[in-house]
Formats: sequence, C-alpha cells, structure tokens
Amino acid sequence: MAPKTPVTVTGTGRVRAIDERLILPLPEEASAQLPSRGQVAVHATLDGHERDTVVEPDGRKGHWIDLAPELAEALDASEGSEVAFTLTTTKDWPEPEVPADLAAALEDAGDLAETWPSLTPMARWEWVRWVGSTRSESTRAKRVDVSIDKLRNGSRRPCCFDLSSCTDPELARSGKLRE
Repeated sequence: MAPKTPVTVTGTGRVRAIDERLILPLPEEASAQLPSRGQVAVHATLDGHERDTVVEPDGRKGHWIDLAPELAEALDASEGSEVAFTLTTTKDWPEPEVPADLAAALEDAGDLAETWPSLTPMARWEWVRWVGSTRSESTRAKRVDVSIDKLRNGSRRPCCFDLSSCTDPELARSGKLRE
C-alpha cells in the first residue's frame, strides 16, 4: 500500500473562547480538505509558530486546534483575533499527554510494560481520548480499568466511540463542540 500523500491546508481562522480555553476553529473549507473527520496529525504553522499537533474533530464534520496557554501567549491570541495557519498532514503522530490516572494504571500493570509502547501513537491518542471523554469521575475510573483489561486481552484500540466526535468534556456537549 502506497503511503498517503501529505495534504497542505492554508487559511486564517478566528480564535474562539469557550469558558477559559482558547481554540482555533478551522474554517469549513479548510476542514473539508483534511483526510479525516476525526483527529488528524499535522505539522502546523500558526502565525509563524511551528508545532506538531493533532487537529481535533468538532463533532460537526469540522476541526479545531487547541491553543494551550503558552501558544496563545506566543500568538498574542484572544477571542476574535485572527490567526494565519498552514497545516500539513503527517503520518508521524506526536505523543499524547497520558493523564495521570491512566499513566498510574499502566505503571501498576507491569505485564503491560511492552504493550503500551508497542501501540502506534495514533492508537495511544485514541485510548487517551476515550478515557478523557467523560465528566463523571466514576465513569472515567471505570474506563481506566476497562482500558487495562482490554489491553491485557489483546485490544490495540478502544472500541465503540465516534472518532469524529469532540471528546474534550470541557468543550463539548453530546460529542459536539459547544456553540
């Protein structure tokens, strides 16, 4: 199977605030050029600032980029400001930030010491998204336990959740980025 050709998307977007978080929703025409309605690994240039990141789905066939505080500061971003972007898709996914509860469970599961690193970074992103996609502490704890069990039983990816939904519980309602 031939490798997919990288896609480059350029444009400008307006920074949006949802509560205390700043994000850069992609314009519809830019998002439509991406090869997936789910997460997409990209090399991004945002107003001259380069980074490897994952563009997140909004649950409405669109995408957005998280503007973490240090990036927002570097961009001098605030709600309504414009940011020029160039996004080039890549097969090389950055490592996800594994949340403390999942990391501790993986550390405690010594029999999985070789399993987690053997997963692709994209698969690790899916596990992290699935665990983190709930507000309920009890559901989250159960998902951590289920993740360990599934990994022990040979699952390489979580199942049964919509990869094109917005799974950030701070920003989403019912799998869709809040309006």
